[in-house]
Amino acid sequence: MVANRPKLLLHVCCAPCCTYPVKLLRDEFDVEMFFYNPNIHPEEEYRARLEEARKYAEKIGVEFHEYGYDPDAWFRATSGLKDEPEGGDRCEVCYRMRLGKTARFAVTNGFDYFTTTLSISPHKDAAMINGLGAVIADMFGLKFYTADFKQDGGFKRSVDMSKEAGLYRQNYCGCVYSKKEK
Repeated sequence: MVANRPKLLLHVCCAPCCTYPVKLLRDEFDVEMFFYNPNIHPEEEYRARLEEARKYAEKIGVEFHEYGYDPDAWFRATSGLKDEPEGGDRCEVCYRMRLGKTARFAVTNGFDYFTTTLSISPHKDAAMINGLGAVIADMFGLKFYTADFKQDGGFKRSVDMSKEAGLYRQNYCGCVYSKKEK
């Protein structure tokens, strides 16, 4: 921790997606990771992503927090949206759910900012994510760090960094519906 630097809580969906964002954010913030992903299925996949993210955080010296696995809450929140395409209304509900929990943890634990690794994916709508993040930040009296981490070769950098670190990289977003689409 560097004195007088703002604290930022980074919502992490998986270890590979956090590599490049953490590298960028550590130049400006004291960064801690937050793993809350009730959308990930099956549970074995959730556990694999959680442990990989936890190990990576330890390896690079970043504090790691996990909220807990609650897929039932995710299924309730996305009820009736199973036929939505990736990037549609189901994803918006999912982003809102995860960003809301991240903001609640951030405000309770003295963070100045929060953001998410979700925008690193070429399959994710950064404008939607950033818009939701800004609204949620206002609700909690926080600042949302607006980013499109995939820009300027960010996604490729994350792929290269995760290969270099030997990280497990999954081939679907995490939810049961995105797995079926693959």
